[in-house]
Formats: sequence, C-alpha cells, structure tokens
Amino acid sequence: MKRIYLDHNATTPIAPEALAAMLPYLTEEFGNASSIHAYGQNARGAVERARSSVAALVGARAAEIMFTSGGTESNNHAILGASAAAPGKTRHVITSAIEHVAVLDPCRALAKSGIDLTVLSVDRDGIVNPEDVRSAIRPETVLITLMLANNEIGTIQPIAEIGKIAAEMGIALHTDAVQAAGKIPIEVDKLGVDLLSISAHKFGGPKGVGALYIRKGTQLGPLMYGGHSERDRRPGTEDVAAIAGMGKAAEIALAGMREESERVRGLRDRLEQGLLGRVPHSWVNGAREPRVPNTANLTFPFIEGEAMVIALDLKGIACSTGAACSSGALEPSHVLMALGLAPEDARATLRLSLGHQTTEEEIGFALETIPPVIERLRQLSPTYKKPAIA
Repeated sequence: MKRIYLDHNATTPIAPEALAAMLPYLTEEFGNASSIHAYGQNARGAVERARSSVAALVGARAAEIMFTSGGTESNNHAILGASAAAPGKTRHVITSAIEHVAVLDPCRALAKSGIDLTVLSVDRDGIVNPEDVRSAIRPETVLITLMLANNEIGTIQPIAEIGKIAAEMGIALHTDAVQAAGKIPIEVDKLGVDLLSISAHKFGGPKGVGALYIRKGTQLGPLMYGGHSERDRRPGTEDVAAIAGMGKAAEIALAGMREESERVRGLRDRLEQGLLGRVPHSWVNGAREPRVPNTANLTFPFIEGEAMVIALDLKGIACSTGAACSSGALEPSHVLMALGLAPEDARATLRLSLGHQTTEEEIGFALETIPPVIERLRQLSPTYKKPAIA
C-alpha cells in the first residue's frame, strides 16, 4: 500500500545528516562531556558545537542555550523556574487558552500552589490581543507565557508586540516555539522574549532532546538538583549523541528554511483549497495568515475525527485530530473550543501537517483519497443531512 505521512506536527523523520552526526557518540566517541580527559573533551566539543548551531536557529548566543529532554521540560523549567525565582510572596502569571498542555499544566500547578493565574481568551482566528495582555498585567505579575505558533491550527501570535509590552512593564516573557522552530525565522531579540522553548524532533532531529533559550540576566530557579551540568542550570550527564543530532538538524533547518517554507506552503495551500472545493460543509480553523507554512486544520462536520483518522490510515494516509500528546482524549480540542467551535464540530476536525518529505504526488494522492472517505463516513452518520432524492 502507498503510505504518506501528514502528521509532521506530531514528529518528523530524523534527517539522515542528523543521524550521521549522532553515530560517533553512540560508538567510539562515548565519553562523558564533563570529563577532563580526551574522551570527555571530544564529547564536550560536540555539545558546544551543537549549542552554537541551536543558538543560531533562534538568533541567540550560545551561552544562552540550555539543553533539555524536549519541549515539555523546557516549558516546565521556564514557567516553574521563572515563577520560583521571582521576588515577593504574591505572584501572578498570564497565559492563553490555546497553549499546549505542556504550558497549561505547569500553569495550573502554579495556580494550585497559590499563584494567581490569568488565562486569556483568543479571537475566532486564534489570536491573542496584545492589549488584553496589557490589561491583564498587575503589579505582582512575574511571567507571561504565550506560544509563538499553535500546534493544532498553526496560528502565529504577535509575540514581538507583546514583547514590547512585557519589556515596558519589566515582566519576563516566555514563548513556546516548539512548532515554530525550523519553519519560520526566529530572532529572540526581535521577539523580545526572555525564555524560548524548542524541541529537536519537530525539525528533523532526534526525540528526547530540546533546548531552552534563557536571556542573559533572566532569573530562573532549578527544576532538579544534583550536579553542575549546563552551567549549573540542569544536572545530569548530557546525551551527547542526541545533542549532536539536534545541532545538525538545526543547521539544516536554518540553511534551507526560506526555500523549504515556500515549497511546503504551496503544497499546504493546494491541499487545503482542494479539500474545501471537493468536500461540502467544510472550513479551515484559525487564521490563514499569519500561520506556519505546513499546517492545515479543517473541520468536516457530521463525523468524528477519530473515525476519519482510522479510515484514512487504512487508506495509507497518516494524520491526526490535533495534538499527539492529547490523542485518545475524550474531550474535544481545547484549542478549537477556545476559537468558539461547538463541541461536535471540534470533534469533527483533522490536522494535516506537511514536512520536508511531502511531495506534489503525495498531495495529489491525498486529494483523491480524503474526499470519498469523508463522504462514506458521512453517509453512515445519523446526523448527516443527506441530499434529497429528486
């Protein structure tokens, strides 16, 4: 069976160059990067080269990059660490209703511990109004955490504008850039962020490694104790192979970003427009622009998203209903609900996310395959209003 992969927001295939960069540190170059002998120093060199490459991907300095186990740890460290390091007993954190659970859950944990939490709403396009951020700020506000690009709908938030507000008020700003890194240009100074999270497996690197950008001078408490790795910020022996793979993936993503973004955007638009033209009663969720170039989120009413995913998988198309971290959840997507969709429509949604390996031929196959699958499922649905027979 012909199989195509349209779930790159869940994870991406590892780039061959990234895998090649990892292999020496899984075999003969096995040293601990904290050791002072030659084995250790060879490993340390790999870590620091990768740190420079990851820093370049987000426009930062190498010393401002801390390696982590992935986007979830980076988000948790930014949110919990910044809150813990802030002075004063009364603290307040601002976030939005469409954040990934790796942001929302640590924010909720802070709320349970007594820290005040404000969750901002978004408009129908999934955009946070910067003036709503300004209005939510209080004297005791210690952190604003808002994602750069949404993992389900691809919408890009006005982080640079919010960054100016945060700087004006002297408040730390964190952004979850996991779905943005490698897809759109990122420069931390232009965004005005103090903390920024990324994950390697979203742009052709291995799973299990990520990074947190920490602007020089930003106060950040530790999540763990027990060592002096990562400039005393994160104890534990570095996963040198994974870090080397992340560094190489960052280099590749940065070098080809402009051309690849345009190519993938063209494929995404062809897929999206083709489905809208061939499937009645369907629509795109979130802003068409600004949006990361690879993501399309479409609602096809009268059928369950899970049924679509299973039926399409049987036809050779891998896609999702939303965040992979929430797959299997019975509740409709909190992102789509925040946009104002009815629960039944939020459940009738597909996320199609393209990547480096996606081709014109695959988009053609998807356009031939998806519409009849949806029509067949609708004919089986008791809620579908079938066309009247003449």
